[in-house]
Amino acid sequence: MSDSTFKRFVEVGRVVLLKAGPSAGKIAVIAEIIDHKRAIVDGPTTGVPRQSFPYKHLTLTPLSVTKLPRGARSGVVKKVLDAEGTIKKWESSSWAQKRAAVEKRRNLNDFARFSVMLAKKQRRDSVRKALKSKA
Repeated sequence: MSDSTFKRFVEVGRVVLLKAGPSAGKIAVIAEIIDHKRAIVDGPTTGVPRQSFPYKHLTLTPLSVTKLPRGARSGVVKKVLDAEGTIKKWESSSWAQKRAAVEKRRNLNDFARFSVMLAKKQRRDSVRKALKSKA
């Protein structure tokens, strides 16, 4: 059975999203696998310091860096990330765009939330009118 159901594996070069800690919400790369519970992650371009991180606080993304040697230091990781354009790929992915939209929505003040509500009402009204005119 060569066709595996799983597409995302814990491997050196896998781009991960951090779920906990001071760097939560940022992406990093697995630089080295320590054991079955932890890996060394590094994010020189995203502001994540090189550190040991448990798998239960990581989310594996579909992206991976192909030419990253095991135990690569921050400089090498940065060069490979820049060469392959991995950060740009992440930022253009729908997953990252949804996270950015949610974050933007969370940071709205009261007036901005009110303005969004009015815009949604206006849009809903125009859609209803357009549907009524067709029927």
